[in-house]
Amino acid sequence: MAQDETIVSGMAGRYASALFSLAQEQNATDAVGADLDKLGRLIEGSADLDRLVKSPVFSAEEQTRAIGAVLDKAGISGVVGKFVRLVASKRRLFALGDMIRGYRTLNDQAKGVARAEITVAEPVGDSQRAAIEDALKSITGGRSVGMSVKVDPAIIGGLVVKLGSRMYDGSLKTKLNAIRTRMKEVG
Repeated sequence: MAQDETIVSGMAGRYASALFSLAQEQNATDAVGADLDKLGRLIEGSADLDRLVKSPVFSAEEQTRAIGAVLDKAGISGVVGKFVRLVASKRRLFALGDMIRGYRTLNDQAKGVARAEITVAEPVGDSQRAAIEDALKSITGGRSVGMSVKVDPAIIGGLVVKLGSRMYDGSLKTKLNAIRTRMKEVG
């Protein structure tokens, strides 16, 4: 458990750990994770909701009422609904994103899953995705890998992989910048 504590430390980590323990007791870790991911996507997709969550201007009552309406509309109830309402009443909504990430980390560790964020210049096909996943499995010692793929044309080509705390930048943009820097040093 010492490793869990270093990964999800601080106030947000304590909330995430408490929620994860509760989800384990109810055999609902996947359902809770799915609801948290859904809520996280809603917050990322709405500037107004993001402002509500992060702004100290709103009172606890206003935040609780507003986030309750969002949860009801999104169909998020049960453990996650009660948890988020509690977080709002304690004026801790500003840390909700960290709580969601902490929960995801604890859930992944319990399942032996490694998370990877992949950035590519253009969409990848199923065969490329499978090849990337196989390569990552070999790096992680055969652990299953949960991949999220993001398309960013600014990297020009290649890919950027973030696996845990490690990052591999094989993008064409980075390679061109390195060449440009070397040429400046020579000239």
